[in-house]
Amino acid sequence: MGKKTIHVSDFTGTVLQQDDEVVRVVVLEHPDLVAGPVQLDATPGEVESIDDAALDVAVVEIHDRHGGGEPRRVVLTASEFDAMATDVPMAQLLRTAERVRPPKARKSTEKIDYGTLEHAGKPHRGRVTEEEARLVREQLDEVNKRLADAGVRQIDPTDPEHALRYGFPDAS
Repeated sequence: MGKKTIHVSDFTGTVLQQDDEVVRVVVLEHPDLVAGPVQLDATPGEVESIDDAALDVAVVEIHDRHGGGEPRRVVLTASEFDAMATDVPMAQLLRTAERVRPPKARKSTEKIDYGTLEHAGKPHRGRVTEEEARLVREQLDEVNKRLADAGVRQIDPTDPEHALRYGFPDAS
């Protein structure tokens, strides 16, 4: 028994033939969209009117006390937004306005505590604390399982470097 996949337009339900061109439409924002962007399939004819129906809009963020610390994103027609500028034309205002730079990615300042079972034995350049060494010695199987699951080198108590680093008895 075989299986056959039939593709249909998400907009009209029209069956799409194997040699039909399929247009992918990604919906980024919509009032009914609740779980992030979605993808719809359509024919070129079904989406050709999208460009004609497109609106000239302004998308702005409002940073005020009403957002609970988060900016509010508002979409309005460009003409409505332009009408807000009464001193100089909006086009001129936008050309001379201060540029917003995207926020720099901040490095996490949270230090990893290798003296916990969650992190003990992970490779790091710092000094091995007595607490980390004790955890590695006492719970070597559990530490090595976690390291293996993470795809990281495991600790070998017979390896002279590991024996010295984690305080295993000298294997020689």
